[in-house]
Amino acid sequence: MFHQLLTPIGNSLLFSFLIAVLPILTVLALLGWARRPAWQASLAGLVVGLIVAIAGWQFPVNLAISSVLAGVVFALWPVMWIVVTAILLYNIALRSGRFAAFRMWLLDNLPNDRRIVLVVVGFSFGALFEGISGFGTPIAITSSLLIMLGFPTLEALTFTLIFNTAPVAFGALGVPITVLGAVTHLPSDLLAQMVGRQLPFFALLLPFYVIAIYAGVRGMLRIWPVLLVAGGSFALTQFVTANYINYSLTDVLSSLVSLILTIVFLRVWKPAPDPRFTIKVDRAKETRGTVTGAQGWYPWIIVAAVVIIWTVAKVFTIGDVKVPWPGLDKAVYITLYNTPYGAIWDFQPLATGTAILVAAIITAFVVRLTPADFGGAIVDTWVQTRIAILTVATIVGLAFLMNYSGLTYTLGLGVASVGAFFPLVSAFLGWVAVFLSGSDTSGNALFGNLQVVAAKQLNLNPILMAATNSSGGVMGKMISPQNIATGVATTDLKGKEGHVFAKTFKHSILLTVLLGILVWLQQNVLTWMIPH
Repeated sequence: MFHQLLTPIGNSLLFSFLIAVLPILTVLALLGWARRPAWQASLAGLVVGLIVAIAGWQFPVNLAISSVLAGVVFALWPVMWIVVTAILLYNIALRSGRFAAFRMWLLDNLPNDRRIVLVVVGFSFGALFEGISGFGTPIAITSSLLIMLGFPTLEALTFTLIFNTAPVAFGALGVPITVLGAVTHLPSDLLAQMVGRQLPFFALLLPFYVIAIYAGVRGMLRIWPVLLVAGGSFALTQFVTANYINYSLTDVLSSLVSLILTIVFLRVWKPAPDPRFTIKVDRAKETRGTVTGAQGWYPWIIVAAVVIIWTVAKVFTIGDVKVPWPGLDKAVYITLYNTPYGAIWDFQPLATGTAILVAAIITAFVVRLTPADFGGAIVDTWVQTRIAILTVATIVGLAFLMNYSGLTYTLGLGVASVGAFFPLVSAFLGWVAVFLSGSDTSGNALFGNLQVVAAKQLNLNPILMAATNSSGGVMGKMISPQNIATGVATTDLKGKEGHVFAKTFKHSILLTVLLGILVWLQQNVLTWMIPH
């Protein structure tokens, strides 16, 4: 059994930390500075990670290769299976004319103002997709819709990525919170309540923040009522659902309430016309065809219904097989936790991705898509997602390598050594984990228990610190190579993920710092906010 080394470089935590962070810095530098495609940055990070793990942390070569392969397989199933089926649904909607019909419905029923459209589509509608599927698919679908409505590609991707922070912790019907409870042995309901007392502040802030970036402060203030309705209704529903109803339904209910109330509010309140933000579309000359605007909702209603029923009925548990990874399962000892490191691949043939595939097939029947068009949608999906699949496989392979070799635990131990300042930097642990893995679920599995260990050593509240790992992770989602690679899949920015990364990086840092301040206040001043 390989025992992880925590300070292998000169027996110094500082020097070990500086070397352990090199794979992450490689990915960041290539994406943000060199503006390289995400797959190249991820592959380079993986190469650096292998060199550091094998040479510096003395990780056996066979275990290094096995851990990377375990990450690649996990990336393919279930992560990219969800992405591929969601993009297939999008292509079915596109080929059947339902996506164009949905666009026309938005043009007919929303004010002629890009600021309003950005909030309704990027924030409220995007959150619904995060609640159902997650893993970057909300970015791909909502940004594509915004582009069809006249937004420049880079703008559409940037703003949908920032908006995607609000719902991530409760995405895919609350799976991140469930996993966090499992790895920390803390009650999932209490963790959900704590996250539900952090993220609503950001859900309320985000519409104002994004529109201020897009339209300037004055442009934002001119439509503040609808921003308050969209953000306020989402935040309030998020708080109430996470604390008093059922955390697995948090995103779905929050997004639906926000979407419905915002659209209803826009029936009675209209922004003053502003030529700078009009949608440059001649509505009278738009080709409407035989598909009504209401039919544009069919794919999204069907997938929401199928996934919710699938989850509530626990269909995903049928045929569930837990596979111990050959040569890796319990072959590594986590020195920091004094426990063997399991390596179990949970293969669920009827996972969420399969539910979305069923929804896609039902949609194809409902809209009477021809077999030729269905086959064409499959081909389109492969062309759009193949680079994203490579990117996600390499970045998740790197994450698994860093986990099993001990690099991750050296980083975590280094961050935890800041003592009383730990509440301020706790959010950045979750941020790093989700940047690497692309998933709040994986980020919680990675660093959730480390937050609890550090909290107990420093006499901090473990519920607060564990929840902060999930909340901090959502801020790293907008710069994750996995999320960006999936997001650009349906656009003309494939291979230019570095440009998107450069646009979102500063916002990711700022929002994480704000969360750190909130956590410090909750630990030291607003202690009544911590559930017991």
